[in-house]
Amino acid sequence: MDGSGYSWAAKAGDVFHSYYEIPFYHLIVEFALVLFIIKILMSKSTGSPGDETPLTEKEMEKLIAEWTPEPLVPAGAADREPPVPIITSKVGKYVTVDGKECLNLATMNFLGMIGKEEIEDAAVASVQKYGVGSCGPRGFYGTIDVHLLLEEKLAKYMECEEAIIYSYGFATVASAIPAYSKRGDIIFCDKEVCYAIQKGILASRSTVFYYNHNDLDHLVELLEKQAAEDRKNPKKARVTNRFLVTEGLFVNTGQITNLPRLIELKQKYKFRIFLDESYSFGVLGECGRGLTEYYNVDRRNVDMIVGSMEFSLGSVGGFACGSSFVIRHQRLAGQGYVFSASLPPLHASMVIKAMDYFDKDLFAKLINNCKVAHEALEAIDTITVTADPLSPMKHIRLIENNSEEALREICNLARDNNLAITVASYTSTEIFKKEPSIRLTVNTELTEEEIRSSIKLIKEVVHQYTSPAQDVSEES
Repeated sequence: MDGSGYSWAAKAGDVFHSYYEIPFYHLIVEFALVLFIIKILMSKSTGSPGDETPLTEKEMEKLIAEWTPEPLVPAGAADREPPVPIITSKVGKYVTVDGKECLNLATMNFLGMIGKEEIEDAAVASVQKYGVGSCGPRGFYGTIDVHLLLEEKLAKYMECEEAIIYSYGFATVASAIPAYSKRGDIIFCDKEVCYAIQKGILASRSTVFYYNHNDLDHLVELLEKQAAEDRKNPKKARVTNRFLVTEGLFVNTGQITNLPRLIELKQKYKFRIFLDESYSFGVLGECGRGLTEYYNVDRRNVDMIVGSMEFSLGSVGGFACGSSFVIRHQRLAGQGYVFSASLPPLHASMVIKAMDYFDKDLFAKLINNCKVAHEALEAIDTITVTADPLSPMKHIRLIENNSEEALREICNLARDNNLAITVASYTSTEIFKKEPSIRLTVNTELTEEEIRSSIKLIKEVVHQYTSPAQDVSEES
């Protein structure tokens, strides 16, 4: 072989040797690029979409006739919805449901404010003076003098520096949480919190850790884990805000949170407490101030208290109270405050008048009625009761066959016998699935005899449902 042949063979060998040294992934990328270039060249040669033969009118009509759109709602979804009871009266001590007058143990008129003549007169006078609505957010000609009077009255009553009111109870805590907690911050939260808190946490985009219901030992485990993570990255820990969000009185269980223990943990692990008192305001404490009064703890240990004016006060809207530094931030960052029309003046006037009824004897009567109801319910051997004895909300479940259908049928049987009770309702987007229950509520308008006779009737309709051959009227 001559020199030129040898040189060619050597060069070829060098080329193949270099290919062996190229990383395999590099060859794959190059091969993919070649295929991509070939595809582009071929697509250009096939012509543009405008070169396609247009469809005739007949062909288009045929395609349209054959097309079937996907349903917006799954088939049969409407048929699965239970019928909604229709109210045709005031929702007070008695309520007319589907044409039948019933004793009301279904709604959360805890202090009996609905139907009080002086409150109605205050609403009428407010409508005559201000009209029906405000038609503007608080920062844009929506602040009316009664709003300021109500905020001042709430702050003074709750013994806080400042209060802020919202036009919708649900939006209060759902707006307050994301006003402070942002992406990258950390929230510790009880698994049984209400849906409004869940939505507020979701809107905050914060990292959330849920602890088992009222299980503060589990909360400590989560706090310790986070403390260990903070020690690994102290720079990040210094700029991360930590919050604990919980309810004073849980609407989903009727149980009370252990606030003194939470305050101890706050001081040790350095987080802020947001306490939703929507269902404990006007219920717990000698003067109805809620959990802080019930446990006799300094309100300054709770960074923010949120409450509703839709239950004990019998109106619409919500409020938050705390230090001026905390509350004033919501006037700029609370979306439900900044972007929603302000609370209609008539509702603010109603709340101001309703708070004039606040009295130690009124709160004592509510607590007594709660205890009477709890004792009577616990004596029924076919049900379980979930609630604190002091809670005006009692969750009732059947020991056997505790399905939502069974509970609704029991409610229907009770309504047939002039007693209004209801199944607790939850959305399909709850973070944790809830066990079906009948939620019975107690108020100050009821007498002890009415409470006992109502619970006796519940016992009878439960027995009638489980033993349908026997009629309630026969047992009565």
